[in-house]
Amino acid sequence: MNEDEEASYQAFVEERRAQILERVEASCQAAGRETSEVLVEAVSKTVGFDEVRCAWKAGWRVFAENRPQELARKLAAAQEDPDLSHARFDMIGNLQKNKINQVIGRVGLIHSISSVHLAEAVSSRCEARGIVQPVLLECNVSGEETKSGLTPDEARAAAEGLVGLPGIEIKGLMTMAPAGDKARAQRTFESLRLLRDELERRAGASLPELSCGMSDDFPEAIAEGSTMVRLGRVVFSPDYALA
Repeated sequence: MNEDEEASYQAFVEERRAQILERVEASCQAAGRETSEVLVEAVSKTVGFDEVRCAWKAGWRVFAENRPQELARKLAAAQEDPDLSHARFDMIGNLQKNKINQVIGRVGLIHSISSVHLAEAVSSRCEARGIVQPVLLECNVSGEETKSGLTPDEARAAAEGLVGLPGIEIKGLMTMAPAGDKARAQRTFESLRLLRDELERRAGASLPELSCGMSDDFPEAIAEGSTMVRLGRVVFSPDYALA
């Protein structure tokens, strides 16, 4: 971006952030919750580092990527920027086993532990490096065949064993809702919350985090207890209309 383009984009990102936070606050108030209970993550997977820098200046502090290679690129750029050197990046996308070492120990949270085998692989790599990586279990509570994640039954069967794995700390659950249907999305988020409550009882562990809600459905997610909403287009795209 040239100087004029950056100034224009900066103004947009700042105004949009204010609109988003206003919507988050209203959603929390309607649900009887405190705004401090909801972390808003800026999903930067479709933008470059210039846009991330503008978002940082606007006040965003947690970013999320879905590809290890792009994550590594942005982390390297952030380390060269005095302002962004302490920015937090999370991993939210599909994590292949051969990419685990590119991610562990470099992100605040891995949202996408989608199978028992992946959990075990991440655990093994972390234990070998002497680190503990916070993670979330990705659960396919909507039953859509196109979505990855543990089914509720798989999560129930594996919960006790998973929370005991070394090298990882399971902080909660993540899901994605069906697109284009807010009522169905809200039912999906409710199902995730109820599954979390059940897994806590089964495993005897605290799973405080619920990562759910994106640009089109974050108010519905907040209503059902989401503690992390992952916003991409609504944060970064001037073409996205915040209804």
